Amino acid sequence: MHGEKYTLKHQDTFAIFDALGNITPSKDRETGLYYKGTRFLSRYELLLFDEPPLLLSSCIKEDNSVFTIDLTNFTFHNKNKKIPQGNIHIWRSKFLRNSTSYEKIHLKNYLSEPVELELSLCFASDFIDIFEIRGFKRSKKGTFFKPKIKKDSLTLTYKGIDNKLRKTLVHFSISADEVKDNRFLFKLRLKPHESFSFYIYVHCTVEDEVPEVLSYGKALFLLKQWLKNWEDKGCKIVTSNEQFNQWLKRSWADIIMLLSQTPNGTYPFAGIPWFAAPFGRDGIITALECLWLCPSIAKGTLEFLSATQAKEFDEEKDAEPGKIIHEIREGELASAGELPFAWYYGSVDATPLFVVLAGKYLDRTGDLEFIEKIWENIRLAIDWIDLYGDLDEDGFVEYVPSKKGLVNKGWKDSWDSIFYENGELVKPPVALVEVQGYVYQAKKQAAKIAKALKRFPLYEKWNAEAEVLKEKIEKFFWCNEIECYVIALDKNKKQCKVRTSNPGHLLFSEAISKNRANKLADLFFEKHFFSGWGIRTVSSLEKKYNPLSYHNGSIWPHDNAIIGYGFACYNLKKQCVRILKALFEASTFFKLHRIPELFCGFSRRRNEGPTHYPVACHPQAWAAGAVFLLLQGCLGISFKENTVFLRYPVLPKFIEELWIHDFKLPDGSLDLYFKNYGDDVGIRVLRKEGKVRLFIEK
Repeated sequence: MHGEKYTLKHQDTFAIFDALGNITPSKDRETGLYYKGTRFLSRYELLLFDEPPLLLSSCIKEDNSVFTIDLTNFTFHNKNKKIPQGNIHIWRSKFLRNSTSYEKIHLKNYLSEPVELELSLCFASDFIDIFEIRGFKRSKKGTFFKPKIKKDSLTLTYKGIDNKLRKTLVHFSISADEVKDNRFLFKLRLKPHESFSFYIYVHCTVEDEVPEVLSYGKALFLLKQWLKNWEDKGCKIVTSNEQFNQWLKRSWADIIMLLSQTPNGTYPFAGIPWFAAPFGRDGIITALECLWLCPSIAKGTLEFLSATQAKEFDEEKDAEPGKIIHEIREGELASAGELPFAWYYGSVDATPLFVVLAGKYLDRTGDLEFIEKIWENIRLAIDWIDLYGDLDEDGFVEYVPSKKGLVNKGWKDSWDSIFYENGELVKPPVALVEVQGYVYQAKKQAAKIAKALKRFPLYEKWNAEAEVLKEKIEKFFWCNEIECYVIALDKNKKQCKVRTSNPGHLLFSEAISKNRANKLADLFFEKHFFSGWGIRTVSSLEKKYNPLSYHNGSIWPHDNAIIGYGFACYNLKKQCVRILKALFEASTFFKLHRIPELFCGFSRRRNEGPTHYPVACHPQAWAAGAVFLLLQGCLGISFKENTVFLRYPVLPKFIEELWIHDFKLPDGSLDLYFKNYGDDVGIRVLRKEGKVRLFIEK
């Protein structure tokens, strides 16, 4: 249990603690308190008589707000008298708000005699960039300043090679009795059955930032208020299956935790610890997954991506006019230019997906006023597809490796993830199969938006281009030899004849025929593809298949959700249910029902859970959103103005009943009840307010 890690996040700050509530660098390399991509505390340790107290239990609250730890004393001697273990309760309660960590330490003496305790709190900061923890080697560091120490405070200061001053400010609500080498000793005397509490505040600042000084109670109230506000923005989903409810609750709590307020809208950061930053593709897919239950996330995502869309050429950043951001980093390495990711535009797929999200958001909300505000951004994105995305003017969007950034620029962006059937790596420029599907859907969505805004020539133009592209996908990407769409075309338009999960995204984009969709459905559930826990990224028949790899044989929940939803688009509901069932069963084996970024692709073994991928992010936004997209597919939920459509709804056997409360639409809301009858799903409207219509197709 001591090896388990617990995560908190709010806005640009996250922390990873061990089960004792400590940050102990010798035990876990990635534990720490982080702010804007930098570790501000590499040690934060509570000791009793110079030793860690005994752990009773650790728990993160269901809404991810507070981390609580119950500890007790080991056997010690007090004035030559033996004090047995289990008589002193030490309770730690920790949370983050904005750039500050708050902690309450509460002690209670359960003895019928007084006791004297020595508690120590030890601190250190290495101020290292998150990329250094991932293995990046630096030639030089910045300057560490001598700590400023008082009996109730500590200031740690570092000036990076980016010339930015970073400070960790620690403050106690009581004064220490002794201080030595960033170690604060508190000598406490507790009467029989007496309780005592004190507080620790850790502020992180960059340059001229001034920390917000709030009490523990006030800060916790404001944090809970913020969480409740976001929870209320979405509809509530409850089922008759309590384990499934736990997955739903944790997934939604993780989505909310990963939301960060930016100057340009609220945006879902990708994941902790490695991707606690805005990523274009990840944010868009997360917003799409959650769109039906909480369109506010999509609006914030579109606002942010519109504001950060490239306006000019910058080869170092991979930027071209109209291109959507890949990632934004604020750590020292990016800020100093040692890495290109401060503002990096390396994704080939974020730009068409941005347009897809805009069109789907319009369907969900009818918010034409907002869409008109970002119309120029939508048009620029389509221009990028046509002018800069299509490198050789063959009608497909391609990419070449960045000089300083990514080699591969789709969602499978490992250096070795795109290859030929013999295992050799692809020769660029590379046209990925799923990207062409995204472009098809982007043109369809852009055409719909153009029609709504009465730009009729563009409506006709983009619609026609989409249909041409659909035909070209069938002609150039289908391979009879493997009975599948290939993963990519190389610089000579030679097919990479590899069976991967990528073509499943064509289902999501509705870019292929019904006949080929059926063929994909059959293929994906063959043993070489379907592990029992999900669809592998690469078939086990392929040369580079490796179930332990990041992209070449592992299982990604978001990838499976996109494919499952795609099956539902072709009314292949049993296949959608099968993926939902596999991921649900996998979720029961992960701590807190938190499904990770990915897990290993080994075949399912009887009475065993899935094999963990050791450095997977958890929580990860698009993994957390997977359950919602799959539910949408199963229930056949879609929208037009104030009408909710339920097309051929189905439920898995393990869900007998399902309720959706406060299903918000532009001019009203609904409460719905679903009853599973095996081959049919009964639906009842429990409450209806406003001008809302429900259309059910069976």
